[in-house]
Amino acid sequence: MQRFQSVLGKPYLPPLFFFSGVTYDTVTLTRIDRLQDNLLLLFYLALLGFLIVLTGRLGTNEATVEDLPPDAPRLMRWIVQAKPYAPMAIQFLLGGLFSAYTIFYSKSATFTGTAVFFCLLVGFLVANEFLRDRLSNVQLLVGLYALVCFGFFTFFLPVMTGLMNQAIFLAGAALTVLVVLRVVQLIYWRNPARTNREALLAGAPALALIGLLVGFYFLNWIPPVPLSMKFGGMYHEVKRAGDHFELSYEKQWFQVWQRSNTTVAADEPIYCFTAVFAPVTLKTTVYHHWYYRSDKSKPFSHADKIPLKISGGREGGYRAYTFKQGLDPGDWRVDVETEDGRVIGRVPVHVEKRDDASRSLTTIVY
Repeated sequence: MQRFQSVLGKPYLPPLFFFSGVTYDTVTLTRIDRLQDNLLLLFYLALLGFLIVLTGRLGTNEATVEDLPPDAPRLMRWIVQAKPYAPMAIQFLLGGLFSAYTIFYSKSATFTGTAVFFCLLVGFLVANEFLRDRLSNVQLLVGLYALVCFGFFTFFLPVMTGLMNQAIFLAGAALTVLVVLRVVQLIYWRNPARTNREALLAGAPALALIGLLVGFYFLNWIPPVPLSMKFGGMYHEVKRAGDHFELSYEKQWFQVWQRSNTTVAADEPIYCFTAVFAPVTLKTTVYHHWYYRSDKSKPFSHADKIPLKISGGREGGYRAYTFKQGLDPGDWRVDVETEDGRVIGRVPVHVEKRDDASRSLTTIVY
């Protein structure tokens, strides 16, 4: 046991576990509606809640088996023996949850409107590697638990119900509040070592954090999970060919990685093609919101907003396109938005006047 503890104390182990865990999650967490992944995250949440209640009830004192009465249940003896390892287990579970959320939310985040929430997740993911010595603080534990519960229910309820709207989001926030209050209640229930004032101090920051995150939602700072944009681009022509789309665009020989137009002529039609992933049960409406500005010194202004009804389930995303012609020269972009205005993805293009109409087109299939 001493050798095992000495190995766990090596300074290089936390970074090693951190990067290996993120790599593992990146490879294995493929779909946000995968039942196996969601059940695993739900198990992490339940086990984490149990360990937080255990840590909160036993406090920071190092209890031993000898301190227990002779008739103490075997389960209580096992809990007391395992208590020194609770911070490591809590750190592992928090790391697994924050890593999974970072991967899921990164697929739906645009770094214009949702950068605040996404950076919050990444910050906690990294900070978790340095929190082991502070994971006996009840306020901190309950606050972190509120954050991971909120992150889970935000996408789990839309996946389960097939609905994505304000009511479902608020239901997820309310469920988070109920779970957090239950954890606080179990920590202080018939616990003579704790006071009612401590219970209020433990739950208040977590409730304030949930309120702040709800405010983020109404500011459109929460990524629109479980939706994510798999593909998007601007094209000269889009043709349906069986179960695939043929997408034509300009490409020079040296533009190896280019897969869509970055500039187009003002007198030619332009097609915006996107593929948006949604869970199997989810049916909703997204919008191609066209914006325009004549030069970079001016802000983008609304040009058009076109609704597209999508159905979930396809691995590569639900494919759809809109088109415009006779566009004014300048910068154009299409924001792929949800019904409540959150941005799933963005496709820019520059329109310019050209004297030479000759061009070389390349076609890809999606």
